[in-house]
Amino acid sequence: MQTEIIAHRGASAYAPENTMYAFEEALTMHADGIETDVHLTKDHIPVLMHDERINRTSNGKGFIRDYTYEQILQFDIGSWFSSEFANATIVTLDQFLTWIKGTPLHAHIEIKNNKIDYPNIEAVVYEHICKHQMEHRTTVSSFNFSSIQRFKELSRTIEIAYLTSKMSRKIRSSIKKDPVDALHMKHTLLKRQIIRCSKQKEIPLRIFTINKISQMMRCFDVQVKGIFTDVPDIAYDMRCNWIQRKD
Repeated sequence: MQTEIIAHRGASAYAPENTMYAFEEALTMHADGIETDVHLTKDHIPVLMHDERINRTSNGKGFIRDYTYEQILQFDIGSWFSSEFANATIVTLDQFLTWIKGTPLHAHIEIKNNKIDYPNIEAVVYEHICKHQMEHRTTVSSFNFSSIQRFKELSRTIEIAYLTSKMSRKIRSSIKKDPVDALHMKHTLLKRQIIRCSKQKEIPLRIFTINKISQMMRCFDVQVKGIFTDVPDIAYDMRCNWIQRKD
């Protein structure tokens, strides 16, 4: 099995995260998929940004949920990274799906509702995926297990993954009781027991965020399903080296 290379918020080491610049760069770097994050604006438009607030990656301040789409569109979300990207504006989920549908890339959509549980966000995301006929090329994930359960009620065809940076007894019990299609886990959780369990139960295991070469090679060696990385070009080269070494 060849480990998938998933560009984390696009090629976010080279362009401002969750922008078309970062997505397009990831495509040129031979990524297999793109991970991005979805919030809802005040008028319920799904937009792509990691944080609940726009402070870190724009020239504005405040929560996404407190702005309409037209209002939030006025902010510059590229200059914080480099003046080269000064004209970057926030991307909608609709724009992202329109673009990725014309590529060979797989879409990994994280519903960002672990801190703000946006009402009906699962239904909004589901409707957009179906509108673009991307059901079989999309994985939906969340740190919010209740959100995953709500999404499962909407769809049995879209792959659903549980995101976690810790593996407590409560989480294990929840997953055992209500199985997910895949697990997206922090690299510190990549232990032998987890690897063995995922293979026995045939649950795809994807690991975040892998930027160090040593971590990449370990993931390739144990053959996880995928890695999320800010540097898809380096990951691609390392995977090519790993394949040549195995041959």
